[in-house]
Amino acid sequence: MKVIVVGSGGREHAISYTLAQSASVDEVICIPGNGGTAFEKKCRNVDVKGSLSDTVTTVAKETGAAFAVIGPEDPLAEGIADVLWQAGIPTVGPKSKGAALEASKDLSKQFMAKYGVACAYSSTFTDMGAALAYVEEKGAPIVIKADGLAAGKGVVVAKTLDEAKDAVRELMDGKVGEAGKKLVIEEYLQGVEISVLSAVSVTPESAKSGKATIVPFLPARDHKRLLDGAQGPNTGGMGAVCPLSDVSDETMQLFRERILEPTLKGMISENMDYRGFIFFGLMLTKDGPKCLEYNVRLGDPETQAVLPMMDFDFAALCQAIIDADGKGALADFPLCWKSGFQVAPVAVSGGYPGSYVKGKAITVDSEAMAKTGAKLFVAGAVNDRRANSGAASGAMVTSGGRVLACSAHGATFDEAWTKAYEALKTVHFDGMQYRKDIGLPGAAESN
Repeated sequence: MKVIVVGSGGREHAISYTLAQSASVDEVICIPGNGGTAFEKKCRNVDVKGSLSDTVTTVAKETGAAFAVIGPEDPLAEGIADVLWQAGIPTVGPKSKGAALEASKDLSKQFMAKYGVACAYSSTFTDMGAALAYVEEKGAPIVIKADGLAAGKGVVVAKTLDEAKDAVRELMDGKVGEAGKKLVIEEYLQGVEISVLSAVSVTPESAKSGKATIVPFLPARDHKRLLDGAQGPNTGGMGAVCPLSDVSDETMQLFRERILEPTLKGMISENMDYRGFIFFGLMLTKDGPKCLEYNVRLGDPETQAVLPMMDFDFAALCQAIIDADGKGALADFPLCWKSGFQVAPVAVSGGYPGSYVKGKAITVDSEAMAKTGAKLFVAGAVNDRRANSGAASGAMVTSGGRVLACSAHGATFDEAWTKAYEALKTVHFDGMQYRKDIGLPGAAESN
């Protein structure tokens, strides 16, 4: 069968690669894909012509694609899953009602409160004066969040009152556009963060049959700060590890009871058609795990560390998600995981997360990379078509801040870590930088 993957980042490269490993998949059509998927076995890039939903619909009908997987949050928030299902195209990704759990921080907090999801206490503001007065009353540390999607730039963990007030002013004055016109201001939780990516299959029909479910994957950890030791500015993610030695079975059971199950109950009660993935951002506090946020898709770069740990057919999982109430439903799907660990450090452009120069030629010592056993997942890189660019014809050049990840597996964490960093040494582009402590003690962000 042929399948479609929508998106152009490292997450989408990992999704496409993993789908291509399935014996049932003949071709993965990446819309638009990137410089990595362009060379991936069984993968093909297709440019977006006109609207994204029109392109996906046309390609799906022309190729007879079995289903589409939506990678990023923006098209989900805009309702692409609704459009595709209406066109008769099975889609892995929630319809717009479910996608709003990420698109609006205020709505997601209301949802958590309504259904008893363990989370930080918060208040919502549309008036700057009222928001500043609230911050003054509560003091610091405190967390300021833009309500809407802001490409990872809408959250400020303010350690001082001045930082908090500056964040309120900047966000409401348009730093992240319309997303910051409404703010959610949360209590500051003490602890360490983890990510739990999960498969979801909820429809009104599956709710009636008792097959509506959320199935969690192995816990993972993203490292957001730019520099070693969790220092420097926040980024979209400098690397991920999976699974986590510091997350106990007891913690995961509390997560299920206090966060996952109430979330499932809420999706059912709200009559959502949510067939896709959800990413629980959690803070492990002294009082147990609390939900920081919902992301209505797989995380990036966590996907590059979690998917390689799968010891089951990812394409079959996607079909089980879609077939919410059938014999092959997700509720009956066995998830098996490899033993060992996966480590995936990310290489970024010089200047990131600030301004950076694109178009830097990327070289990879493929022979040396192969010896490490690591897999390179491309994010911000495209095939170079320019003359006199300094890159070989068809070679990759940088096109984004986060350029690529080297993901490696090992029987032990140390083995995986060594392989991943040996692999990263085989890659070069001008200005390339990366953290050298992903997954090591002291590397995780903690409050």
